[in-house]
Amino acid sequence: MPATSISYLWRDPRAVEGHTTGVSLHSHTNQSQETLSFIADWTAQYGFVRPLMRYLDRRSWDRHRIRIDWTRSYWTPPLTPRQAWELESGQIEKLGLKPMVSITDHDNIHAPLLLRTMDASRHAPISVEWSAPYSDVQSFHIGVHNLPSARAAEWIARLNAFTANPADEQLGEILADLHQERDVLLVFNHPMWDLYLIGRDRHEFLVNEFLLKYGNYFHALELNGLRNWAENRTTRRLAEQWNMLLVAGGDRHGVEPNANINLTRATSFTEFVHEVRYERRSEVLFLPQYAEPWKMRILQSTIDAIRDFPDFPIGSRNWDDRVFHPDRNGEIQPISTLWPRSHAPRTMQFILMLARSLGRRPLSSSLRYAWSEDHELRFALGEQETA
Repeated sequence: MPATSISYLWRDPRAVEGHTTGVSLHSHTNQSQETLSFIADWTAQYGFVRPLMRYLDRRSWDRHRIRIDWTRSYWTPPLTPRQAWELESGQIEKLGLKPMVSITDHDNIHAPLLLRTMDASRHAPISVEWSAPYSDVQSFHIGVHNLPSARAAEWIARLNAFTANPADEQLGEILADLHQERDVLLVFNHPMWDLYLIGRDRHEFLVNEFLLKYGNYFHALELNGLRNWAENRTTRRLAEQWNMLLVAGGDRHGVEPNANINLTRATSFTEFVHEVRYERRSEVLFLPQYAEPWKMRILQSTIDAIRDFPDFPIGSRNWDDRVFHPDRNGEIQPISTLWPRSHAPRTMQFILMLARSLGRRPLSSSLRYAWSEDHELRFALGEQETA
């Protein structure tokens, strides 16, 4: 039987005792291309957004002869691989634990390969968050941790080839072959998040259908540090239903470190993988930032994406250097080169200014109070839980 223990550091400050290592799973760096296609979905779903989108598109065409293309546009998180590694490692070290950090950018392994060139992170696992299409309306995000070094590039090419041209029969073959890699950890990330807004009932149906077909190839479901209490409780029930293990996954995109980690006594990442895969046990620790109001944390993560960081390396410093869009010839460029700030629509400048102001006092304090989730915390806490 799988054994998952879940503890909360703000309730049990001694939760780390008896462990030697903290494992940070699932976080992102500036090597991760985060799609903006959701804006097109919002525009279709929420009518009040459409006039603004039409205005921005018309202005872009009139001034630059460029039509806004949300499906090909993307943004990148602000932290470099080194900054992300140091942020996650530093948080774990403050707990008196040895850090292990598995960076999982979307559909590429640039960050772990870069980390392996630095002495302090030379043992970083080669990991990725793979976007796997499933059905005509859905894609599931799969954490693939600890790919074999000699075959990592081959694996990424195979995964991305499937994403570009999906076929149902190939998905099962890929998952089976990944499962055959004895040191790889396969995690179904944020399984209950209806990321593509297809509707909760339809999403849950597809999740259960997916697990019916391929659940035997997965080693754990993810308790996501950037999703809310209710969704993680639903994920926990899903794990009970399918007799699966749960692991932590912070899903950090901004500058707040992961809100949960795994506790272990493993001395290497491969040893940790074997603990989860073969011993079927996992110890998840939620950290104090998870007790903050969820809406406030999402807002802060959003603000991190649209703010400037003057001390960061060039390319990560300014928000408009981290957002990309096709130019007139279809070549992807940072929008700082396409639409200089001096030419940015006043409406857009006002929206950005307003969003950033929400993260500063006194507005941030008022929002934190208004979005308080004490009732959620009381429901979630209790004695140390076992799933």
